[in-house]
Amino acid sequence: MNNKTYKTVTLKVEGMTCTNCALSVRKQLEKSGFKNVDVDFATGDVRFETDDESLVPDAKSNIKSLGYKVADRVKPEEAKKGLLLIEKKFWFSFVLTVPLVVAMFLPLGFLHDDIFQLVLTIPVYTIGVWHFGGSAFRSLRAGYTNMDVLIFLGTTAAFVYSLTGTIYQMGHQYMFYETSASIITIVLLGNMLEQRSVKKTTGAIDELARMQKNIAKRLIDDTKNIQEKIEEVDAESIQPGEAVLVNTGDSVPVDGEIYWGHGSIDESMISGESLPVDKQEGDKVIGGTVLVAGNIKVRATATGQDTVLSQIIELVKNARRDKPKMQNLADKISSIFVPLVVGIAILTVIGWFFVAGLEFKDSLMRGVAVLVIACPCALGLAIPTAVVVGLGRAAKTGILIKGGSTFDKFPAIDKIIFDKTGTLTSGKFIIKRFESFGESREKVEKIVCSLEKHSSHPIAKAIVSRLNVKDTINFVEVDEEKGLGIKAVDADGNTYIAGSYKIASHLTDDNTHNVYVLMNDKLIGWLDIEDEIKPEAKGTIDFFKRRNIETILLSGDRASRCNEIAARLGIEKVYSEKMPQEKYQLIEELSAKHKVVMVGDGINDAPALSKAFLGVSMSDATQVAVKSAEVILLKGNLKLLKNAFSMSRITLRTIKENLFWAFFYNVMAIPLAIIGMLSPMIAAFAMVVSDIIVVLNSIRLKRRKLA
Repeated sequence: MNNKTYKTVTLKVEGMTCTNCALSVRKQLEKSGFKNVDVDFATGDVRFETDDESLVPDAKSNIKSLGYKVADRVKPEEAKKGLLLIEKKFWFSFVLTVPLVVAMFLPLGFLHDDIFQLVLTIPVYTIGVWHFGGSAFRSLRAGYTNMDVLIFLGTTAAFVYSLTGTIYQMGHQYMFYETSASIITIVLLGNMLEQRSVKKTTGAIDELARMQKNIAKRLIDDTKNIQEKIEEVDAESIQPGEAVLVNTGDSVPVDGEIYWGHGSIDESMISGESLPVDKQEGDKVIGGTVLVAGNIKVRATATGQDTVLSQIIELVKNARRDKPKMQNLADKISSIFVPLVVGIAILTVIGWFFVAGLEFKDSLMRGVAVLVIACPCALGLAIPTAVVVGLGRAAKTGILIKGGSTFDKFPAIDKIIFDKTGTLTSGKFIIKRFESFGESREKVEKIVCSLEKHSSHPIAKAIVSRLNVKDTINFVEVDEEKGLGIKAVDADGNTYIAGSYKIASHLTDDNTHNVYVLMNDKLIGWLDIEDEIKPEAKGTIDFFKRRNIETILLSGDRASRCNEIAARLGIEKVYSEKMPQEKYQLIEELSAKHKVVMVGDGINDAPALSKAFLGVSMSDATQVAVKSAEVILLKGNLKLLKNAFSMSRITLRTIKENLFWAFFYNVMAIPLAIIGMLSPMIAAFAMVVSDIIVVLNSIRLKRRKLA
């Protein structure tokens, strides 16, 4: 029996410039026995799991042995000024490469001098050895071959061939210095654009993180002067229980509860809704939201990593580690593709030189072109960039997706099951019908409100809110019995009761109503209460039905109510009066033959949510860490379910498009390189274009229209 406890370790690594760097670090750590290794070169985050924390220094040593630096602490953003290292490499190479390329078009003697070209090429080739050769060596050391192996072999072949011609003075037909230098420069350009662009794909997470960085106005009691002092401090220093002042235009610095004042708060970063929400004393507020009007004092309930915003950021970051199935396929293709391409390039040179009788220089250039055009560097970007943009866009609109694999699963569903209360209904009760007997409706309403205002039951609160009677009765005695009702006596000795059928069973045989009202043991009225259907529920059901996805209602409520709601919403199948265990068993049965989504409130439905092919929780922001669901819809907005489905579809489509440009595009060009229709320089440019297309296509996902 394995009782090992694994701990997640996060390191900050500097010096990674591309996906190949990240892959080398991942392979090296996996080779050393660490589990669930994830490396993000864009953020420098390296995560892995270990059951022995004493091995963490070994992990750092392994990373350093690859030529990267492990930072002790994260450097502040303002420290990152000036050109990035990859940018310095590119511009230096670019300046020296331009004269080599210009020599192909201008008949200036000195430009064609082999010593002149060698002098210009040596620094560029040195950078190529440092950048691509180092990456290739690190990959081989980790036990695999990455894309930079192809680039290094191609540029080295062209350089060594040209250098041999120069040493032995074999003539201009041996001068291909511009090929070696231009390949290095063009691919460095691709790496530079890749690094810049991938940073943009993490923008949503960065925006959320920036919301955490604000100043708080801490309130300090001054007992001598009987007044409060205001002290401006870093929001992270606020402790639970402390009070803060929030004025118009300020960001709410902590999660907490309003104990003074009122205002309108922009909660769009949590709910995705643009309209401000009115808040007053007793209401909860979320750190990172903005007070657009009013002044409030808030008692902190959660700070730092315990806030809702921190949990959201952590969920999104963790989701990036969970890869779609196609990522595993891409990794497998990469592991066998590089050796295969090297073999094809060698056969190309041998075939043209020994079999077809082509000159060696032409045969070599065709082999180099094969190495470069076949290098699908964009393959490492195709899936991660799309996943990060998809997760970020979803988070900004109030949808938390716990893993990239969700983008594979959601579009494949064929049945969607809805819980009723809190999912299709709002949990806010309304008065469906009100009848009075022997007394005026106004008097019965007054009696009901006077009784129910003394109860904390949700139905009682709903009745008081809906009837909104101002002039209520002042009772001299009030007594509430849970599950039965509330009883009161006024100053004249009249007795009033409002409650369930049990209080009126001796007066009527009609047990179909929710609340009965008695005065001096006489039935004077009754009310029918119903849970209000969410206004967006019908549109959501219709959305999935149009896509031939069967909709099902699964609830513990009585059959009559479930059938009524199903009929109003157009739901095709109903399972009513089901206990949590029965819900679980039903999901298990359906999941054996179908890809089922369960949509519930994440509490009573937890077992069913975890058993379904995909679980979706209708969660309030304060319950953001629902563990049983893979998708969390903040603020219980059912409309977001359509957006989550559409977001998954367009993200999956973007991944497929990226894979085409990253891989098949290159593969189709290999025959052209073999027969000599592509020069190495054109091949390098084409490879960089595929990199740029993949990243730009992923960034386009930020604004692609949802269905």
